[in-house]
Amino acid sequence: MLSEVEAFTASSLHEVEEFRVKLLGKKGDVTLLFDEFKHVSGDVKRELGQKINALKTAAQTRISELREALDAGNAPTLALDASRPGAADSIGTRHPVASVRNEILAIFRQLGFAVAEGPEIEDDWHVFGALNFPPEHPARDMQDTFFIEKRAGSDNPILLRTHTSSIQVRAMERQPPPIRIVCPGRVYRNEAISARAHCMFHQVEGLYVDQGVSFADLKQTLLYFAKEMFGASVQIRLRPSFFPFTEPSAELDVSCSICGGKGCNICKGTGWLEVGGCGMVDPSVLRSCSIDSQKYSGFAFGMGVERIAMLKYQARDLRLYFENDVRFLRQFFLVND
Repeated sequence: MLSEVEAFTASSLHEVEEFRVKLLGKKGDVTLLFDEFKHVSGDVKRELGQKINALKTAAQTRISELREALDAGNAPTLALDASRPGAADSIGTRHPVASVRNEILAIFRQLGFAVAEGPEIEDDWHVFGALNFPPEHPARDMQDTFFIEKRAGSDNPILLRTHTSSIQVRAMERQPPPIRIVCPGRVYRNEAISARAHCMFHQVEGLYVDQGVSFADLKQTLLYFAKEMFGASVQIRLRPSFFPFTEPSAELDVSCSICGGKGCNICKGTGWLEVGGCGMVDPSVLRSCSIDSQKYSGFAFGMGVERIAMLKYQARDLRLYFENDVRFLRQFFLVND
C-alpha cells in the first residue's frame, strides 16, 4: 500500500479527494487498519503500529503535495494593483477542545478551585507510586504506558504521564491543606485509536483536601458541574468502581445528549456516557504526601475533555478532534469564545 501511495498521481483536485477518501476516509483503507490494530497481539503491536502510522503520514504528505501542485498550476495570473486596499486578516477561533477545556476550568473556578499545571514527562513515583499503584499493576505495563527511560540503578523510570493526577501529588507535596485545585493537561496511553479512544487526549482532574470533606461534597460538586456544562435537565449517576488512589471510588456518567437517552454507538445503547472517575482520596495517598490522614480527608475526580466535547457538540467520533480537518473545525467558528 505504501508503494501505491508514493506512485499515485492526479490531474485534478477531484482525483486527489477521491484518493484521500479511499485511504483516510471513515471507511478508508488506512482507517480500517487502525480499527483492526486493537486485535493485534502485543508482541508485534509496536512494530505494526509504527508501520501504520508511517503509511498514514506518507498518504497525508502525498495528498498535500498533489493539492499544492494542482493549486499552483490552476492559479490565475493577476496583474498587481498597488492602489488596491489590503485584505483584512482572517480572524481565527479556538479549537473546540481548547474551548471546552476553558469552559470546564471556568465552572470549577466558580467553586473556588485554582488551576495547577505540571510536566507531561514524569517519573514513576508521581504517576504511580505516590498514588498507591502496586508494582504489579497492569497500568505500569508497556501496553498502557509510554516509557521513555529507565535509569540505571533506579526503580523510578521516566514516562509520559497517563493522567494529570501527578499534578495533584506535586501540589500535596509542596502545599499544606486546604488544597482545592483543578489540573488540566494532555495525557498519553498506549491504546488503540477508535471513535471512543485515542493514544493522546486531554484531562481535567480535581482535588479538594481539607478537614471534614465528605462524599456528599464530591457528589454535589459534580452535579453542579454537569448542570453548568450541559444544562439543567442533565442527569448524573455514580457507579461503584475501583481506583488505587481513591476509596470509595465511582465512575461518573451523564445522560447522553447525542441520542437523548435512547441509545447510540457512542453510549453503547445505554443512554449514559461515562465521562470520568471520582472518589475519596485514599488515606495512604495523603500519608505518602506527608498529610495527616487522621485530620484531613479529600475527594478527587477526573474527566476527559474530548468526551465532554463529544457530548456538548454531539460529535460521534473522537478522532475528528485530532485530524485538523478544516471542514469540521469551521463549524465551531460561531460557537467558540
